[in-house]
Order: sequence, then structure tokens, then C-alpha cells
Amino acid sequence: MKNEYTVEQLLERVNTVKIAEGNERVRALSQRIVSDLFKTIDEFKVTPDEFWAAIEWLNALGRTGQTGLITAGLGFDRLLDILADEADDAAGIAAGTPRAIEGPLYVPGAPNSAYEARLDDGTMPGQVYVMEGVVRDINGNPLAHASLDAWHANEHGRYSHFDPEQKEYNLRRNITCDAQGRYRFRSVIPPGYAIPPTGPVAELFQALGRHGNRPAHIHFLVSAPGVRTLTTQVNIPGDTYIDDDFAFATRDGLVVTIENVDSPAGYESLGIEGPFARIRFDFVLQPAASEEESKHLSRVERVTA
Repeated sequence: MKNEYTVEQLLERVNTVKIAEGNERVRALSQRIVSDLFKTIDEFKVTPDEFWAAIEWLNALGRTGQTGLITAGLGFDRLLDILADEADDAAGIAAGTPRAIEGPLYVPGAPNSAYEARLDDGTMPGQVYVMEGVVRDINGNPLAHASLDAWHANEHGRYSHFDPEQKEYNLRRNITCDAQGRYRFRSVIPPGYAIPPTGPVAELFQALGRHGNRPAHIHFLVSAPGVRTLTTQVNIPGDTYIDDDFAFATRDGLVVTIENVDSPAGYESLGIEGPFARIRFDFVLQPAASEEESKHLSRVERVTA
């Protein structure tokens, strides 16, 4: 009969039926994904109950806004970094500060400060720290007035904008570096944290027998004209999960050194009044191949532009 298919015939029909040309790349990606899913369902003899349970899990993933957690936890975010690193190596342009996953919690529009800023609002307990350094190109030249976004979690592992209990843009700032490419900011050293204990991501990781912990880290988005925008994060040393990050994001060269400083001299403008921790870190940015690579954009802006 005309409308009776084998598995192969159905797959061929799904992947080729069309009334217009559509988008060639979307069609190619869809064909690969659908083909792989057909093969998985066929080989593992997935039952209707299992199939619809998976659909409900995907619906729950969307309702809870945890899609960005699952992409990180299943390695997709790090995969993109690995592929980008391999492309740089092949092109002979690998240099600079290692990239690291952005995660789903960047928010554009953080308050801007010139040269220095305070990220916290004074309510977060813990060790006060100052992070400072220079944004440079691969030849060591400072990048005057580079733009640097910094953001991290609070003591509960939560991020402002996504946590209604925090003030808007708490623990988030954009800093315009000075003419020597220098920046510095004050905050409180964040702890590591885990994925929410309930919800679809926790449910899957329990089934996989995996933990959902991330080591303590601070996120950055750094840009300047003529260089490639860098998305990265640094890790705080000594964390239990620094080599066992559920998102696979720890990288050599991104584990910082913490100095204990007794005197606040020179840091009074940041409100430092006693001993504090200091992190020195220079960001080194690769040359841009196009103007597009220099844009200081969020992921959402890239997708919708």
C-alpha cells in the first residue's frame, strides 16, 4: 500500500519530503539528528512508554529552564570549545587565554564602571577578594579600553537575574579597562555549587549515576577592537571538584593563584579596609579574522541577530 513504510522508507520520507527549498543547513542537521534517533529507537527497541516518558522529560526540561544545564552536563558546551581549539590549531593561530564555556547564565547590560568595580552588594558572606590584571593581545600589548564582563554565583550557588532573592545585577559588572588595558574589581570568593536537587537534570544524572557539582569559578566575557572576543572562566584553587567538574570546564591555565594581602593600601577606592585575597590575571586575546569576531555580544544576541 502507498502509505505503508518500512523503517528505512519512513526515514527516507521524513528526511526528503518538502514543498520548498527551506534552509539547506537546517535540513542537513535535522536529517542527521532524526536519522540517529531512528537508529537509536530501532536498535534499543524503545517502547512507547519509554518514548513518551522521554518526551515528558524534554517538556519538563523546557518548563524549568534547565536546558543549559543539560548541555553543559552532557559535554556539548565543552565540545564546542574543543572543536574551536582544534580549528585554531589547524589554522596555526592558537594563542592567548584558553576559552571556557559561557554557560546559560550570562546577562547583558550589567552596570558599567571605568577601570574598577565592586561586584557584590555587601550582603554575601565570605572572603573578600580583588582580581586585577591587564587585557593584552598575543604580542603583549595592552588593549586600551577593552570591555570586560565579570559574573559569578552567590554563597548559595545562585545567579542574579535567575534568582529572585538577589538584587538586579548583583555579582555582575561590566568594566571598561583604562588606557593601559588594566582592570580590577572587588567581590567575595564564590563557592562551588551543584545542580538543583530536583527536576529533570537531577533525575537524569541520578539515572546515569553521576554527580552534578561544579567547582568554584568566575565567568568572563572580554572584547576589544581588532581581537577575538573571549568567553572564559577561572577556577578557584583547592575546590574538591576542580578536576571533576560536571560540566568538564576546568582548563589548564585557568586555575588562579590566590595571594593573602594584609594591608588595604592602594585599594581604598574599592572600599577595602583590612586583609583581603588578591588574584592577578592577565587576559590575552587572539587577533580577530573579522569585525564580527570582535563584537561583545551575548549568546542570545548572536542567535537572534
